[in-house]
Amino acid sequence: MASTALSRAFPAALKEVRFHMCQSGQASAGARQFIESSYKSIKQSNPELPFLIREASGAPARIFARFDRGVEKHAELDGLSASDVEKKVTELISQGGKA
Repeated sequence: MASTALSRAFPAALKEVRFHMCQSGQASAGARQFIESSYKSIKQSNPELPFLIREASGAPARIFARFDRGVEKHAELDGLSASDVEKKVTELISQGGKA
């Protein structure tokens, strides 16, 4: 289940969230678990936000967040547990496109 921070509406400056990961690799297991448990509550709170999941064999697990004015930030998720992925996602989104 998503934390309280992730079940609320995200900042208006956030324009897109994009996950890249391997669909079967062990290093991406935490990212897959996070998406399975949190996707529904995140989309309920942010229905208009594009929340994209890109799977490719052997791809390292990463999250990209695109903010206003084309600012894009990312975080590495490879080898993290679902709870560590949640912390990274919360951290990244709370940056709000700040340099």
